Amino acid sequence: MVTAVARRLAERRRRLDAVLAPFRLSPHALRQVKGKMRRELERGLRRDMQGTATVKMLPTYVCGTPDGTERGKFLALDLGGTNFRVLLVKIRSGRRKSVRMYNKIFAIPLEIMQGTGEELFDHIVQCIAEFLEYMGIKGARLPLGFTFSFPCRQASIDKGTLVGWTKGFKATDCEGEDVVDMLREAIKRRNEFDLDIVAVVNDTVGTMMTCGYEDPKCEIGLIAGTGSNVCYMEDMKNIEAVEGNEGKMCINTEWGGFGDNGCIDDIRTEYDREVDEGSLNPGKQRYEKMTSGMYLGEIVRQIVIDLTTQGLLFRGQISESLRKRGIFETKFLSQIESDRLALLQVRRILQQLGLDGTCEDSIVVKEVCGAVSTRAARLCGAGLAALLDKRREDQGMQRLEVTVGVDGTLYKLHPHFSRVLRETVQELAPQCDVTFMLSEDGSGKGAALITAVAKRLRQYLYAMRLSDETLLDVMARFRREMKNGLSRDFNPTATVKMLPTFVRSIPDGSEKGDFIALDLGGSYFRILRVKVSHEKRQTVQMETEIYNTPEDIMHGSGTRLFDHVAECLGDFMEKQQIKDKKLPVGFTFSFPCRQSKLDEGILITWTKRFKASGVEGADVVRLLSRAIKKRGDYDADIMAVVNDTVGTMMTCGFDDQRCEVGLIIGTGTNACYMEELRHIELVEGDEGRMCVNTEWGAFGDDGSLEDIRTEFDREIDRGSLNPGKQLFEKMVSGLYMGELVRLILVKMAKEGLLFEGRITPELLTKGKFETKHVSAIEKSKEGLSKAKEILTRLGVEPSHEDCVAVQHVCTIVSFRSANLVAATLGAILCQLRDNKGVGRLRTTVGVDGSLYKMHPQYARRLHKTTRRLVPDSDVRFLLSESGSGKGAAMVTAVAYRLAEQHPGQSHRVVLGESPKEREAGGEEGETPHLGGFQGGDLPSDRRVTLAMLG
Repeated sequence: MVTAVARRLAERRRRLDAVLAPFRLSPHALRQVKGKMRRELERGLRRDMQGTATVKMLPTYVCGTPDGTERGKFLALDLGGTNFRVLLVKIRSGRRKSVRMYNKIFAIPLEIMQGTGEELFDHIVQCIAEFLEYMGIKGARLPLGFTFSFPCRQASIDKGTLVGWTKGFKATDCEGEDVVDMLREAIKRRNEFDLDIVAVVNDTVGTMMTCGYEDPKCEIGLIAGTGSNVCYMEDMKNIEAVEGNEGKMCINTEWGGFGDNGCIDDIRTEYDREVDEGSLNPGKQRYEKMTSGMYLGEIVRQIVIDLTTQGLLFRGQISESLRKRGIFETKFLSQIESDRLALLQVRRILQQLGLDGTCEDSIVVKEVCGAVSTRAARLCGAGLAALLDKRREDQGMQRLEVTVGVDGTLYKLHPHFSRVLRETVQELAPQCDVTFMLSEDGSGKGAALITAVAKRLRQYLYAMRLSDETLLDVMARFRREMKNGLSRDFNPTATVKMLPTFVRSIPDGSEKGDFIALDLGGSYFRILRVKVSHEKRQTVQMETEIYNTPEDIMHGSGTRLFDHVAECLGDFMEKQQIKDKKLPVGFTFSFPCRQSKLDEGILITWTKRFKASGVEGADVVRLLSRAIKKRGDYDADIMAVVNDTVGTMMTCGFDDQRCEVGLIIGTGTNACYMEELRHIELVEGDEGRMCVNTEWGAFGDDGSLEDIRTEFDREIDRGSLNPGKQLFEKMVSGLYMGELVRLILVKMAKEGLLFEGRITPELLTKGKFETKHVSAIEKSKEGLSKAKEILTRLGVEPSHEDCVAVQHVCTIVSFRSANLVAATLGAILCQLRDNKGVGRLRTTVGVDGSLYKMHPQYARRLHKTTRRLVPDSDVRFLLSESGSGKGAAMVTAVAYRLAEQHPGQSHRVVLGESPKEREAGGEEGETPHLGGFQGGDLPSDRRVTLAMLG
């Protein structure tokens, strides 16, 4: 009998070992898992492989851990399982820094978890309302951090698009949507309170930040609970999905999907496959289903059923309760595996589950639980070891010292999980000294800290982040201002002057000759010689010279300014050896002028730092002609004065005849476009089109942009040469952008949010932070190193976090500029579309200006926003490689051709008169006004040329 019993027990042991053997992973198998995880981590960081990688390596836009200066009251939400937490977090900084938290836990019923997205977010908002009521803060608009513990793809810290549900959630209409927008919409529907949602974070990130508040060495966050995941601080140079090459960003690995490509099928058991097939997401999150608390109890249940079927447990009787999915919860594993629990108590737990077994059964079940939980801990350890070795090698270190912040019920409550995890990490990553730090306060505190960090930047920059709704409103306002500027009645008071230019079309390809072009619009003055010839095809040759315009001349008398221009022109003609020739001249004059004909420009007002006296209200062509005549050493025939936007449009129009908009985004900003004559009430005639110079830099001078101007815009304006004028230009152009950034940095430093509160004399000096610095700092590869270099020259010793913050400020300021220009350009495009009566506009915009050309991100942002605001348009942006001077020469070329075609008549008359006006005549020397011309009154051989230039 003894022998028979021994044989029976030995057979039972053999069969039990056979069932549990696949769960007892060898060191070799664990090293293989570690190697495979390492490869998947690397694949997820690569742009070309990210789409197919199972470990998604999602950027979080969290670029640093807390520095102890965070303070204030914050709300935090924590959604990641069947319980939903709402917290009020009070953070105090300084010597007595502390975090006090008040929270309430709400259940998420299964029907809500698996219902519609609207029902889920309405339930969340109801819970928030109850908490706010309970705390007596329903009227306060607090900043909020949203811990959302599911895979999200982020484009910024406050946007999270759900990739896919995990952990038993299956609410419809959520995947592929921004969960922050869904929460905002639910708050609007309830209409009882409002919240400022600043950040959406994963629970792993929240855990890392919570522990990082206490230990600056904490750069890894681990969740071992209902789900399983890890995050860590990665070097930006390794994150191909995000622009930038300097500093670090937290990566949410979403390692639960590891193995979804079959790479760990060799260690998956039949029980793992059974659990996977019965889940809400078969084939997904395979690693998580082997390691997380949500599934371990179910794996144990499947094994127990198999052993019972084999007659190794419960006398071979499978109870009804054992057949119920989910009956064996992971908390029972923790209880059964407790060293303090006697077998009799284990038996009682089994009885509670409807499993009436013997003490022998209790021993077997305890062994099964131990095998399943040990495998989970060792697999987590192998994954973490892969990450630790990667970080050590990336940093070129012999040994890595790091703290891992940990949260989750499995790690906290299971009696052996944390020990096995630590032992595995030590075994597989022996060159890493790892401290595991338990997050006592959960991820909600971390979400509040992230919110505090983001909020301290946003409190200054929030007003500069313009929604599409606001931009569409700006677009509508500008469209109204355009209409006012075109109206005879409203033009005198309109801020957008919509000045007729008397340019009626783009070049037609027949122009030829030798011309001079002057280009005055900033501190540098260009003179060009433009030769247009026809041999086999039309060609343009250009020679150019750049002259400086000293500030004392810009601010002196008009006589000195135009004497300087005439002197530069004389020098240029001397170098070109053409002083004895009287070449036609086109004058690009980039300031608001009122014209009644092509070769006259009455300056309305100076912009862009010019302030020469005696010029406003005068004809700049006459002033320049007088300065040339006074010299007496050469002669020039100034045939056309054009704005730089018009020159840009004509330059690009030479290459693309669909070009009907000219745009300047440089030191200043402006736009022109081809308007229907019937809409230009300042010029007589209804047929054809004429180019209108909008002079949009003055948009908002009547107060129409006050709701979007910031304290920094007002400070810029107060310190300018023309307070109250050119307000739109001061918000968007290169002349002011660097100064805007400087003012923001000074304010943040004074508040102790940058540079540890240190402010240097250089940083306080107006103009020291130039717009070219903004462009350098926003470069994708070396931006942060450039920020450090520039700030160091300003006497600041910036930390890495300072450089990240400064880069963020630059981005916000330049992005606002691009967005506002897109809104005003959008209004022009809508006007063109409506004028043509087409459903979809196809057009080309010619662009010039240093900001557009030199800033690394500006053009792309402008194009993207324009197309988003005006979706019913196909817009080609064509860069003017030759500047606006070539365009002035093109206008002059046509005028010269007309003069040659009509010898004996002044080109002014040929360009300006209709036959009726010639009969009416005028005073000697006076050029008749263009108005009243009708194409049918003219000889057929002149219609094209007059339609060209008016």
